[in-house]
Amino acid sequence: DYAVRLREKQRLRAQYGLSEKQLRAAYEKGTHTAGQTGDAMLTDLETRLDALVLRAGFARTTAQARQFVVHRHILVDGNLVDRPSYRVKPGQTIQVRAKSQTMVPFQMAAEGVHRDVLPAVPGYLDVNLASLKATLTRKPEVDQIPVEVNIQYVVEYYAR
Repeated sequence: DYAVRLREKQRLRAQYGLSEKQLRAAYEKGTHTAGQTGDAMLTDLETRLDALVLRAGFARTTAQARQFVVHRHILVDGNLVDRPSYRVKPGQTIQVRAKSQTMVPFQMAAEGVHRDVLPAVPGYLDVNLASLKATLTRKPEVDQIPVEVNIQYVVEYYAR
């Protein structure tokens, strides 16, 4: 049913804060990857910098995570990255800029205040909240990604 597939697609878009164009690009990339299209799509979306900033507990919402990245508060391997769509590779370290660590939102994050609204830290992230650092230890596996969506419906929506 079209309505069900559309709703699932919109749910996925909302959870990652993506535009239609960005989600379609993730689908296209997933179709050209070996294995299940939906699994590849979710794994790709989960390695976005804004998603990992949220999963690490540095931000309370997707929008806040995106804003932290765009406002140049986040470093990847010591380099400033201001693109929320930046794909983090396994082994790379995400951290809050030293200058930004004194800001109230990051002090709250270091105290673990956001843990009440966020799911537990996934197994593919090694997080040290006190120093506001996180490392992507490996590629995310689909069963560990804390996203409420039936990815098969999303794939069927775009395959039509």
